[in-house]
Amino acid sequence: MLKVGLTGGYATGKTFVAHEFERLGCHLIFADQLGHIVLQPAGAAYAPTVELFGRDILQPDSTIDRKKLGSIVFSSPELLAKLNGIVHPAVFQLEERMLADFEKGDPRGIAILEAAILIETGRYAHCDKLVVTACDQETQIARGMKRDDITREAVLARLSKQLSLEEKARYADFVIDTSGSKEDTVKQVQQVFIALKQLAEAVSP
Repeated sequence: MLKVGLTGGYATGKTFVAHEFERLGCHLIFADQLGHIVLQPAGAAYAPTVELFGRDILQPDSTIDRKKLGSIVFSSPELLAKLNGIVHPAVFQLEERMLADFEKGDPRGIAILEAAILIETGRYAHCDKLVVTACDQETQIARGMKRDDITREAVLARLSKQLSLEEKARYADFVIDTSGSKEDTVKQVQQVFIALKQLAEAVSP
């Protein structure tokens, strides 16, 4: 099975592209969703997170209040690093189990792992190929403002905390430019899929 990382900057269409790959027959993993799963009461990151931050972060039903937890860690780089040190390994383990299951059922298939910080965490190095979504900054800003109902300044603040699209593109095997129409993006995804399918056939036993 070919393992393909999918990442890109804020509001560059990663989710849209991911679902297009899924529509073409790829297996899809959203790392952010797994981050939620591992912090649920039955998840691997739940107990160590509660132990580190205390029961004040819990809601009445004993689930973690993610907003409260977020307000704590995002004002403290040290605490954020500690939380990431708990959550990321748990997410990686869950990803590996899912990938193994996909491979058993579809050894010549393609698994797409979508994550906003795939490069920053080093997880991209475990992928066979890396796809990066990108668009011009004004399009990125406009999409972010509309999608999240925030100001231009708030979008720029988020972008300042991320690797630039130029830096992300340096790691990419394929760059999908989402600046144009959805139809244009879909055509690019189809072209990349054809190339990935050929690679998947070549690497599979």
